Amino acid sequence: MRDRPSDMSPSQLRFFPQRSVKWLSPRVLADTAARLGLARALGAYLDKRELLGFYPQEVFDHSQKDELWIDYVADLGDGFNATYSVAHTMAQSQLDIDGETLPRGEVLVMGGDEVYPSANWREYENRTKGPYQAANPQRPTDLYAIPGNHDWYDGLTAFSRLFMQRREFGGFRTKQRRSYFALKLPHDWWLFAIDAEFDAYLDEPQLEYFREAAQRMLPREKVILCVPQPSWVWTELDRRSFDRIDYFIEKIVKPREATVPLILTGDRHHYARYAEIDGDRQLVTAGGGGAYTSPTHNLPTQLTAPPKDSVSKVGESSSDYQLVETYPSRSKSWRYGFGIFHRLPWRNPGFVTFLGIVHLIALVSLLQGTGPGVTACAGLLGIATLFAQPVAGGRMIKHWVLGLGHGAAHIGLAFGGVQVWRWLDYTGTLAYIAYIGLAGLIAVWLVGAYLLLANRYGVNANELFAGLSVIDSKCFLRLKVNRDGVTVYPIGIPKSGRKWKANPDGDAADPWIEPVKPLRHELIEPPYTIPKPGPTREEAEQPKRIRAFIGHAFGLEQSRGERENVRD
Repeated sequence: MRDRPSDMSPSQLRFFPQRSVKWLSPRVLADTAARLGLARALGAYLDKRELLGFYPQEVFDHSQKDELWIDYVADLGDGFNATYSVAHTMAQSQLDIDGETLPRGEVLVMGGDEVYPSANWREYENRTKGPYQAANPQRPTDLYAIPGNHDWYDGLTAFSRLFMQRREFGGFRTKQRRSYFALKLPHDWWLFAIDAEFDAYLDEPQLEYFREAAQRMLPREKVILCVPQPSWVWTELDRRSFDRIDYFIEKIVKPREATVPLILTGDRHHYARYAEIDGDRQLVTAGGGGAYTSPTHNLPTQLTAPPKDSVSKVGESSSDYQLVETYPSRSKSWRYGFGIFHRLPWRNPGFVTFLGIVHLIALVSLLQGTGPGVTACAGLLGIATLFAQPVAGGRMIKHWVLGLGHGAAHIGLAFGGVQVWRWLDYTGTLAYIAYIGLAGLIAVWLVGAYLLLANRYGVNANELFAGLSVIDSKCFLRLKVNRDGVTVYPIGIPKSGRKWKANPDGDAADPWIEPVKPLRHELIEPPYTIPKPGPTREEAEQPKRIRAFIGHAFGLEQSRGERENVRD
């Protein structure tokens, strides 16, 4: 057994605790864009899933116990403070919440994006493996993981080395040989976790693996389905976003007369639960494992999946879902957004410098004459317009209008800089340096104002919260499988730890690192047992106009159907 760390130095911890990713720093933007571009351009060539099909993998049997506890976490491996806060909370021998005692999970399922900003062995060591080993150095826990888009940036190489070679780190034991898996759970429950590499098709070896697993199922057995993305949220923008889930359920699960009453995912860094109207399926996003908090105020309050007019829908029917609970709350999510003006320059000083240099180039171009000035203005317009990207589907008029408006604002700032420059009539080196700092800061505030406005219309919401880099409002799920069904305990961590200390005198199984100030955890909503009936159609329709009115008044994103109701 390895010695426990005596202090917080990397030599003692055996990893380097990392700061949160500065998502809008020029280096991270360039590196992520390059890796994403290469991964998407060469995705078909780098797709290892067919090759992984040659590795034998069984269905993992956890059905022997009368009661089994499972932890589910997704979107981890970012900054140490948030990632370790979640890992430390999960690693406690028990959690006492609202009069209930919840024992720690015997199985841990990681639901995607296990590392940020992009996959390589060093990032996994410092952002994922190190913190989780420190939180659970010895207690035996079976660990399974599916990759998200960030895990695929290197073609799944680093992910496969950590999770698919049956290695152990700390108390965690990895068992899978492929990037997907099936677990047999107690009392006629199953857990299927699929890998949809960059929203690609489900490869034939993967489908065959789940077909063989499904052959062991009996009629009326139930499946918890884990997927990499909450594709149901984007069905209004991309009519095919739910296709892979729909296909899997219709072709793999339904032929066995089994059901899927619970679908789990991450990718969005918050908690959100949608309940099927006049049904019992729950769609749950729980991506609060450590990455920056994602907004919840712009989630549609109702949605349909798969869309009724989807040309590739496999099943015969669509279902409507109602948003039941979010974490952070929609109001708190909205308030987070207003912190952009101080958090964006504070968290991303390199972005300030970058924009300052861009505006210095624009200044010099405008001073040189019409030709260079027109080129600079066209460049500002083009960059700003390209920045206004949709989260799913194609570009709409609002993206063009907001992008051009954003670019026009930067052009106005550039012309204002020209007037100030001429008025000062000083061209020394210090003046150029000062201009970079001042223009960069004003430009960053301008970007912040744009992001806040664009978020009102559902544009660049992810970039707004990436710039904020909020490390609080983290979450994970604790699932109890017994004779009553599957009970889901959504656990929130309101505030991540900031200061830590080594725990050299703890027992062998105790975490290596403890928070200086105890972490607080809470139930996001009362626990619910699956299958859980959703609201009736009448219950869902009753408050719909009220929500639409409030959303319209306070700038909260609504679904297209709600906007039509307001117009009616």
